[in-house]
Amino acid sequence: MAAPLLFRMDVVSDVVCPWCYIGKRRLEGAIALTKGEVDVVVQWRPFFLNPWIPREGVDRKTYLETKFGSVDRYKGMASNIATAAAEEGLEYNAGKINRQPNTIDCHRLIYWAEAAGQSGAMKQRLMDLYFKDGADLTNPEVLVAAAADCGLAADDIRARLASDVDVELISAEAQTAADAGISGVPTFLLGGRYALSGAYPSEQLAKAIRHVASLPLEEASQPAAG
Repeated sequence: MAAPLLFRMDVVSDVVCPWCYIGKRRLEGAIALTKGEVDVVVQWRPFFLNPWIPREGVDRKTYLETKFGSVDRYKGMASNIATAAAEEGLEYNAGKINRQPNTIDCHRLIYWAEAAGQSGAMKQRLMDLYFKDGADLTNPEVLVAAAADCGLAADDIRARLASDVDVELISAEAQTAADAGISGVPTFLLGGRYALSGAYPSEQLAKAIRHVASLPLEEASQPAAG
């Protein structure tokens, strides 16, 4: 039997994006479907869904009114998201969220967790805290506890969060994604520059992974046709 094809996928997403929450679970399903055929290596890339939010965050009600016009208008959307999340075995409890965070510190945590091979686990932990538990991701101790849950040293993370280490790096990477034309997330970058935007079902993602992984390198590096 031939060895699985090694395949890199960059995923541009944000921890407060509900479709990124769902899309991550669907990606995991796609990876399971291609197991033995393709060895998928995932790199999590930062995106700021709400770059206008200050570092201290804002009240959730204020955020919903600013972005959607009213809380009631958002509730209709949230119902559809909750249904889609439940279909993937996820909980989406929008009513528990009281504060809308700026996510740069969350992305710093994911970046720091990468060195320990825990970036995916860190991303999932932050998403679970936010969407399932309504946790305040602007609270440094919430972030420190999340990092500790993923095997990172709490005191080290606490000190890093209190500094500006890697703030410029994360900001620059998020800006690079925006400059590249990425405006909707999750966006899956397959085989270099072949992009899919949206929380595609696992079966469709698996089909795309198999297809791009099988292309000659010069083809795989080309962007998808519009």
